Amino acid sequence: MRTLILTCNTGGGHNTCAAAIAQAYHRQGLVCDTADALQFTSLRLSRFLSWGHTTMYRRIPGLFQRGYRFAEQHPSVMSDGSPLPRLLSAGSRRLYEYIRQGQYDAVLCVHVFSAVLLQQTLQDFPLTLRTGFVATDYTCSPGAAGDLDYYFIPHRSLCGEFIAGGTAPERLVISGIPIDRRFTADTQRPAAQPRRLVMMCGSMGCGPMEELTAFFLRHLPQEAALTVVCGSNEKLRRRLSELVQGHENIRICGFVTDMAELLDSADLCLTKPGGLSTTETAAMGVPMVLIDAVAGCETHNMRFFLDCGGAVTADEPRALGELCLSLLDDPARRAEMTRQLRAVSKPDAAMTVCAVMTAGYQKREASHGCMGRV
Repeated sequence: MRTLILTCNTGGGHNTCAAAIAQAYHRQGLVCDTADALQFTSLRLSRFLSWGHTTMYRRIPGLFQRGYRFAEQHPSVMSDGSPLPRLLSAGSRRLYEYIRQGQYDAVLCVHVFSAVLLQQTLQDFPLTLRTGFVATDYTCSPGAAGDLDYYFIPHRSLCGEFIAGGTAPERLVISGIPIDRRFTADTQRPAAQPRRLVMMCGSMGCGPMEELTAFFLRHLPQEAALTVVCGSNEKLRRRLSELVQGHENIRICGFVTDMAELLDSADLCLTKPGGLSTTETAAMGVPMVLIDAVAGCETHNMRFFLDCGGAVTADEPRALGELCLSLLDDPARRAEMTRQLRAVSKPDAAMTVCAVMTAGYQKREASHGCMGRV
């Protein structure tokens, strides 16, 4: 069985999810390739949307928030015949040829745009495939619901959203969000080690990271340690490195290749509520203080972890910093937050996706409801 994962280069989360699923397939000795869905429409479009996404996140998050909210309030913008779906669907022939040439038996989508393109391709061309969509946020994003074979969702509480969006209940699989298996570690650090806070704000380093770093520069106790992850934002890394010179308990990093190892040493994580970053942190059992830096789909992610009791938040950088210091001094509350995160985490999500997509493939059932997973 040969599987293709269609992702999009808009932020690191979708590619991270795709890599985790591919890892699960490869452990089973199965062929699984990954491709940027937007390239089938236009390489220029792919680069433009990637640039635009990064720019909005870093500089004008309010614009992203308003656009996402508009799409939620006007779902027709993601329906057939609307400008964006029509633009994406222009790549259907190229995707069809790519699937045929690769002899793929199944296609998985980890982004709404790729799902829109795949569904149009299935309408336009004769393909017999097993198909699926993997949600990477704790919500049914505009355009996510549809009629692919399977919809892998993070939690049972989201079933109603997907059903209301038009997905048949029997197509839903409560899998969790796929993450790298390294995020299942549960190392107990010696109590003598300093309290450790990790701060990150997505792969592109957005949000009030300078204000927060300046706060901790003044108020973080010497016996505590802070690691700041700037991701791909090299300008931010340089500015913060200059800011904290001489403060040995504050470390500034750029792009981190092993976030699991870093989180494994953390007592608390201060982060924006990206779907993948919160899922990875939750799987490690690290309590979270969440920064509402971008909103949009991340507002739903924040609400999910606030409701489950594994995270807290505040409105302003100073209040966020004070909340972090309070939690670092409260091991009992952190332990309870860890317990709540363990209760909702599904660290084997990637294997679940692989198992469902490959189960009985040679004897494919006609009814999608035969597996009864909702």
